[in-house]
Amino acid sequence: MTLGIGLVGYGKMGHLIEQLAPQYDCCVKAKFNSRNNAGGSGLTGAGLAEVDVAIEFSTPSVAACNLMRLAESGINAVAGTTGWLEQLPAVRDAVTQNGTGLVWAPNFSVGVNLFFQTVARAAALFAQEREYEAWGWEIHHAAKKDAPSGTLLKLAEEMRSNGYTSAIPLSSNRAGTHPGTHEIGFDSGADTITLRHTARSREGFAHGALRAARWIAGKKGLFEFREVLGELTNGCGIARK
Repeated sequence: MTLGIGLVGYGKMGHLIEQLAPQYDCCVKAKFNSRNNAGGSGLTGAGLAEVDVAIEFSTPSVAACNLMRLAESGINAVAGTTGWLEQLPAVRDAVTQNGTGLVWAPNFSVGVNLFFQTVARAAALFAQEREYEAWGWEIHHAAKKDAPSGTLLKLAEEMRSNGYTSAIPLSSNRAGTHPGTHEIGFDSGADTITLRHTARSREGFAHGALRAARWIAGKKGLFEFREVLGELTNGCGIARK
């Protein structure tokens, strides 16, 4: 069954998702940007009439508003924008109250979500070796709004959640058109260990968002993409949040 997609935010990611959508038996039925969706005004029943799932890639300042308006309109969504997670509780409430579904992630790359697990395991090991100090670093294109990125913050969170209690200084660079590199390192007087993920293009993020859109259609609840990815990869159930 072809899935009707609404693109909330129609920049480079929106154009790429539209280009790749047929590979996932998806068809873009509506497009929203700052001209036709100021303050979420375009996300109405009429504007979303042919939309089964919306994919939100806009800007941090408007993402939470868009996601809440989608929930109020009864539309399931994929949240690809980063830098708005302090408003996640309000978005979660809107999704719950309206009985819709939402997949969110700091990064929709399959490789990055596997990288989260790699870094978590490394952090658990290095937590026992006090002579090692850690750092996190990233670079993204000059137009990226948030720094540190949601991905780098999530990497640090994974480290802390897996027992690494020492300080983790984070640094960010914004320049050119770089799609994104994230690095976690551990350094001692004897050696240095570096873990790095480098995106070659935005295509990985678009593929992940489309996979999430197909998965969330018809479901209720709030999910992280790596949970969805785990189910798609392993065929195992996940708990709703």
